[in-house]
Amino acid sequence: MCLCTDGWSIFATRFGRSRADVLERDFERGLKKRLESIFPGCLYLKLDPTAIQGIPDRLVIWQDRWAALELKRAPRAKKQPNQEYYVDMMNKWSFAAFVHPGNVEEVLDALQRAFRS
Repeated sequence: MCLCTDGWSIFATRFGRSRADVLERDFERGLKKRLESIFPGCLYLKLDPTAIQGIPDRLVIWQDRWAALELKRAPRAKKQPNQEYYVDMMNKWSFAAFVHPGNVEEVLDALQRAFRS
């Protein structure tokens, strides 16, 4: 195991996984742990990508608040059709954002402000 400059661990690809796939899995694991520590008792749910094309990946529910998060491996990662539409729409209703290792702190700060206001 080695440590990237951004602090996310990368594992060897001997099991056939690409660096990006492992990074995204580890990024999500770390994000989930951070959310659970910031918002104790929150629900972190994986949404069905086949239900509605473009709907964000994850739903976070805490008390009477909710947020939709679309996880990306990088700032310029490809967006699927309708993703921007649904993230914008859901952000107007409550909170929604694209989140990747480069903006995770900014998104978590904004989410804390939204959930605690």
